[in-house]
Amino acid sequence: MLLTPGPTPVPEFARVAMATETLHHRTPEFEAIFKNTRELLLEILDMPEALMLASSGTGAMEACVLNLTSKKSLTINSGKFGERFGKICKAMNIPNIEIKNPWDTPVSIDEVMEIIENDSDIDSICIQICESAGGLRHPVEKIAQKVKAFNNDIIIIADGITAVGVEKIDTTNIDALITGSQKALMLPPGLAMIGLSNKAVEKIEANPKGYYFNLAIELKNQRKNTTAWTAATTLIIGLGAMLEKIKADGFETLYNDTTARANATRESLEAIGLPIYPKNPANSMTTIYTEKANEIRKILKNKYDVNIAGGQDDLNGKIFRINHMGLVAPYESAWVVNAIEKTLDELGIREFDGTANKVFMEKLF
Repeated sequence: MLLTPGPTPVPEFARVAMATETLHHRTPEFEAIFKNTRELLLEILDMPEALMLASSGTGAMEACVLNLTSKKSLTINSGKFGERFGKICKAMNIPNIEIKNPWDTPVSIDEVMEIIENDSDIDSICIQICESAGGLRHPVEKIAQKVKAFNNDIIIIADGITAVGVEKIDTTNIDALITGSQKALMLPPGLAMIGLSNKAVEKIEANPKGYYFNLAIELKNQRKNTTAWTAATTLIIGLGAMLEKIKADGFETLYNDTTARANATRESLEAIGLPIYPKNPANSMTTIYTEKANEIRKILKNKYDVNIAGGQDDLNGKIFRINHMGLVAPYESAWVVNAIEKTLDELGIREFDGTANKVFMEKLF
């Protein structure tokens, strides 16, 4: 049972859709598929423009930093992926200021405002909606609203790789919304997507940058239902099938189901004495702090067929993370919390009495 926060399992209907005959990307047949997928993507991202790139999410992060920062970027580091934005800036010789917090701590709106009010060179802010290194949710929408009220020309680049498809994101003040195929959209890795505001499009077209990640060239082509370079045809076909399924079920249904599953999981694990790690947890995953994280994960995988993620860097061996993204069935999450309680019993931490599963079922249903 794969319940890591990416890659997530690929449902059978999506695998079947991607198992059709290979299509050449410069044909009317594929252009029709691309058009349908692009229209659905615009709908779920809720942005005026959208791009699909044959890359991981990191490629989309680099593309946005390159194309949307002219002078200096403010990067928010509360984990490995916020740290990555800063590393991208350095790799491309783009000046940046970094706000660095512990991985359980969301960025302060006041701190962001203080920095931009005192540095007129900052023309982009790079931030995760969900920082998946610790399962943290940043107050991105509130930050974006305050920043835009101060200076509407500052571009807000939001990494929604573990947020798109998890919750309804208010994109009113977001200029670039990034996501990837292997998270809530439940596809294999290799396809990145970017939603763009009209202001972002204006900036991209006014000053094209880069070669492979030249978003001006991609916009020109993708508006005609093709791509500048070779398209990730199989993944785009899969994305179309996935978005059709999500839309048919209802976007709000997916968001509500994910929220309910996340809340029930957190409450069930807190009920057996396991503390939630981040101060403001995202609904994409449940992150638990415990010095026994590695021992718990090993038993879960070897005895109960549950594969969940651990921590990185200073959190290696101190947290475990359970995925809620995508079409996770209630019985899967119920199995996981029950298995965790059984594991605590085996490790002599807490005697098993069925509390986790009881709380999960009561909360969810």
